[in-house]
Amino acid sequence: MGPSPAEIVRTLVAGRLPGLVHLAHRPGPFHVRHATDPEGRVLMLVPVVSDLAAELDPGADDDVAVVLDVLDLPPAPGAPSLGRAWISGWAAPLRGAEARRGAADFAAVDPTGDLLDVGTRFRLHRFEVVEARLEGADSVRRVDPGEYAAAEPDPLHAIEPELLADLTDHHEAQVTAYLRGHLDLAGGRPRVVRLDRYGLVVAYGGPGDRRRARLAFPHPVADPAELSRLLHPMLCPRAASARPAADGR
Repeated sequence: MGPSPAEIVRTLVAGRLPGLVHLAHRPGPFHVRHATDPEGRVLMLVPVVSDLAAELDPGADDDVAVVLDVLDLPPAPGAPSLGRAWISGWAAPLRGAEARRGAADFAAVDPTGDLLDVGTRFRLHRFEVVEARLEGADSVRRVDPGEYAAAEPDPLHAIEPELLADLTDHHEAQVTAYLRGHLDLAGGRPRVVRLDRYGLVVAYGGPGDRRRARLAFPHPVADPAELSRLLHPMLCPRAASARPAADGR
């Protein structure tokens, strides 16, 4: 089992990857700092003096049709991409109490100091997702907006590069032994190339061989602390196999 298309889109657009905004019938695209709130609505932090702010025209009565485009950045050489997320909606500026709530939601993802200047140097725009799709190497999958809103971003995605580096730099022998014991791998040294709440993606085979397998966790992990507990038997097999002595012995 792995993440659903809706979960992948929520993960990609959460706000930790660079995003581009396309506006209907306007030039572009524009680089934008963005985040999503708990309902999956997109928040865009836009300098008031910028081409994007001029195109969004915060003084107009009509909302602006926008498309947010986010491409996955694989965490290591040879790692497969999750794809490209495209989501669209109608952006409107936030003011007053809505802007303050939006700034708090944005800070939960990216606590940038520029949020202190919302209303002066910066303005927040928000849109609900009315269309979503996930573009892979050879496929495009449409995602229902309701499924998108109900999905959760992967809690490990933001620290995936660090987790993979730790497995390689400090636990390579243990991980290799564990993978060989739990997957039917033919030839070559297996290595973990992606990691999410559902499990590990393992690359194996000889030079130039791009075969991959997924090693699923017993259950989806909720956070990095639960991942650490789950991986402990793999990384510390001797400690995991030890049994405490009975009282009085």
